[in-house]
Amino acid sequence: MEYFLEKYINPFTDYGFKKLFGEEPNKDLLLDFLNELLKEEQGQIISINYIKSEQLGDTSIDRKAIFDLYCENERGEKFIVELQKTKQKFFKDRTVYYSTFPIREQAQLANWDFELKAVYTIAILDFVFDEDKKDIDKFRYDVKLQDIDTNKTFYNKLTFIYLEMPKFNKQIDELETRFDKWLYIIKNLSKLDRIPDSMREAIFEKLFRTAEIAKFTPKQVRSYENSLKYFRDLKNSFDTAEEDGFNKGVEKGLKIGIEEGIKEGIKEGIKEGIKEGIKEGVKEGELKKTSEIVKNALLLGLEIAEISKLTGLSEDEVNQMI
Repeated sequence: MEYFLEKYINPFTDYGFKKLFGEEPNKDLLLDFLNELLKEEQGQIISINYIKSEQLGDTSIDRKAIFDLYCENERGEKFIVELQKTKQKFFKDRTVYYSTFPIREQAQLANWDFELKAVYTIAILDFVFDEDKKDIDKFRYDVKLQDIDTNKTFYNKLTFIYLEMPKFNKQIDELETRFDKWLYIIKNLSKLDRIPDSMREAIFEKLFRTAEIAKFTPKQVRSYENSLKYFRDLKNSFDTAEEDGFNKGVEKGLKIGIEEGIKEGIKEGIKEGIKEGIKEGVKEGELKKTSEIVKNALLLGLEIAEISKLTGLSEDEVNQMI
């Protein structure tokens, strides 16, 4: 495959992500990933089934939602798995909106008594939320409905999990858990030229076989090539916009700084000029002129004590000139 320098597909492309996690023969890859992600939350998920990813609203005017992956486990609990390549202004709103579809779905059952099955929305992000940038070591966010005063979970059947992948910077020899290994693979797969020795287990060996571009059919190669091109164009556009925004921000900051500097310089110049005028006015015995200057000094915010010190007049004498 002379078109590609890399050996394995990029999981952050639409085709790459769905090839690894969204095809029936590879369902065990997604199952293993979810089990590691939700180990404490779920225990062991025995099986999952894919559900149609396009969801329609209740009426023709409702907006629709198209999930990257949508599946359910043997208990009927739903899992939305989203891969987000670039920063989106209202992405959190979007994930909340997406969660409403599997909730409303359950209302269509006969004799429904309002008991809901759990819904999990999982977002794998190739960016960091602006509000999280200072938390450089925290890349996973688990969100539920919580009481503000007690910090206790108020409702545990609606869960949002956000994985900010740029913050996951562990090297191969630092991986401590199988979940670490999954995150390392998702972030670095296209940069590897072989399976690491520490990942020589059946599930990861299958993933690397599935991801090997040389084993693709010509049709699969074309599909991946188109998806990779879109990913690179999108990333390049985003990086360019970010760079332009930074440059414009610097330029604007310099301009504002210069303008503010000029304003402050003029203000300080006037203030110093008035101070000098006070000194000169007193020196020359021009009482009338001094009185006017004292009033102007007050308008600029000088204190009585400061004017008294500059003029040599007592504070009472300064007050008499006001």
